[in-house]
Amino acid sequence: MTVLEDRIEMADAETNAERLDEWFERLERMPVPEGFRVEIVGGNVFMTPQRDTHWQIIRMFFWAIEDRFGRKAKIFSDVRIDFPGHQNGFCPDVALLRDSAKKDDRGHWRYEDVQFVAEVISEGTAANDYGPKRTAYAEAGVPVYVIADPYQGRCHVYTDPKDGDYADPTKVDFGTDIDLTGTVVDLVLKTDEFPRD
Repeated sequence: MTVLEDRIEMADAETNAERLDEWFERLERMPVPEGFRVEIVGGNVFMTPQRDTHWQIIRMFFWAIEDRFGRKAKIFSDVRIDFPGHQNGFCPDVALLRDSAKKDDRGHWRYEDVQFVAEVISEGTAANDYGPKRTAYAEAGVPVYVIADPYQGRCHVYTDPKDGDYADPTKVDFGTDIDLTGTVVDLVLKTDEFPRD
C-alpha cells in the first residue's frame, strides 16, 4: 500500500467508527425491549430476542473458556466490537480477547485483540452469521470462529483465516467434542449438553 492509500483507509475507518457511535447512541435512547440484543451488520440494524436455548449454549461456551483461562479472562457477550467492513458494529454472543487487550481512544475493544468468537444462530439473523459476519471475522484475522446452530444440531468451526476468508468449516454434530487444541484457545469443547431448537 502507498502512504495515500493508508491515509484513505484510516480516514474511512474513522468515519465508520463515528457513524457507528452515532447509531449506537440513538439506539440506546430507543425503547429496545428487554431481552433483545442490537447490533449493526453492514450498516443495517438487527434486533433479535434472546431465547433460552440461545443463552444456554452461550453459557456453555463461557464455562469452557473460564475452565481453560480462569475467571479473569476477557470474555464478553453482547458487547460492541467494531469489525472491518462497512459499518460493522457487532455484539458477538461470545468473544475472547487476549489478556493484553486494551480499549481504544473511543473506549471500544479492538477487533485486533479478538482471539475467539462464537455465534449461536437465531432464525432471523442466521444469514449474517454465515455470511457478512464470517467475512468480517476472517478479514479481522480472528483465529477461531464457531457457529452453533441449534436448528441443525451442529457447530461449524472456522480456523486459520487467510486472505479475508476461512476455508470450509469443520462440521461437528451436537454431542461430539469440538477439538480446538492446537489453536489459540487450546481446548476441547463439549457439545453433548447443547440444546436444540
